[in-house]
Amino acid sequence: MNNVGTILQKQWKDTWKNKVVLIQFLMFPVLGVVMTNMVKIDGMPEHFFANLFSTMYVGMAPLTSMSAILSEEKEKNTLRVLMMAGVKPGQYLAGIGCYVYFACLLGAGVFCALLGRMGVWQVLLFFAIMSAGILASMMLGAAIGVGSRNQMAATSVTVPVMMVFSFLPMIAMFHDGVARAAKLTYSEQVRILVSGLLEKGGDGSGMAWVVIGGNILVFGGVFAALYQRRGLA
Repeated sequence: MNNVGTILQKQWKDTWKNKVVLIQFLMFPVLGVVMTNMVKIDGMPEHFFANLFSTMYVGMAPLTSMSAILSEEKEKNTLRVLMMAGVKPGQYLAGIGCYVYFACLLGAGVFCALLGRMGVWQVLLFFAIMSAGILASMMLGAAIGVGSRNQMAATSVTVPVMMVFSFLPMIAMFHDGVARAAKLTYSEQVRILVSGLLEKGGDGSGMAWVVIGGNILVFGGVFAALYQRRGLA
């Protein structure tokens, strides 16, 4: 636990130096606040931007952050030095994972505030939905980071993948064909669950949780396979 805590503290300190990672945590929460307060259109659904940007945030921030951190530290041999100092791979991954998760939860808190007054059960359910999406996105980002030889290679894979998972839910709102395909992705199911939470006060379709869980298992399996093949160093 000491090693995990040390890694976590190291990443918090590095956040302010690594602008690529920092902007991922700030961009969509800031956009959500600005658009919610500045843009008013007749007929626009209530909390439209909070719902939209929270979904895009889940599809982008955890994925790009995990990929960038792992690939950068592999390239700079930071991981090799840490392992020589007695940090085990599982401890390192736990520290990085906790860092990305809690940083993303702070952004989720901004969206929760933008959604207006909700009951305690709705707030807890909102964070559960966001947590599931964040976990799926982290798994995918970790797989890309571990499977890439350097940061440039990771970025070339991360950008198109991130574009798919973050923008697909938005496109699905306006195109039925895309919506049918998007239902297989965790980010679209997060949007459906958040929308159901706001409109009905419930947790939406149980199938949405099954799809998100399936995505987590698939991404976790890909990560495990790449980790067995290439490791962290």
